[in-house]
Amino acid sequence: MRLRAFKPADFKTLCELDAACFAPSIAYTPDELAAFITQRGARTWVAEVGGEIAGFLVARARQDGCVHVVTIDVKGSFRRRGIGRALMDAAEGWAREHRLSAIVLETSETNQAAQAFYLARGYEKLNRLEAYYADGTAAWRMAKRLKS
Repeated sequence: MRLRAFKPADFKTLCELDAACFAPSIAYTPDELAAFITQRGARTWVAEVGGEIAGFLVARARQDGCVHVVTIDVKGSFRRRGIGRALMDAAEGWAREHRLSAIVLETSETNQAAQAFYLARGYEKLNRLEAYYADGTAAWRMAKRLKS
């Protein structure tokens, strides 16, 4: 597996992957994903295995000194192979390099696997966000303080 920076040629595949990873009420539209990727302060990492895109992560440095993980997507056939861990390591390392204080993210209240993944990495549940997703599903806002 190798991590690399996003290239515009990746965009269609990233949209397809996001649609495959999340329910329609949670997945981003192509316009939304494009806006997040190109937003000021944003960074997108792409994970490749054998030349195939296996996952990606979009994060944005905010003015409050935190990094917001917008989305992390790993193709089903590549899960449990360290790709999510490598993507999160990259985002956390980037945040530390830029001396940012914390990473925040939201995950569906029903996504127990994601919650367990983040809790194991030292994230804490901060607050429950009612009707966060278009279908009315709640989310947990989670965060991890970073040491310099």
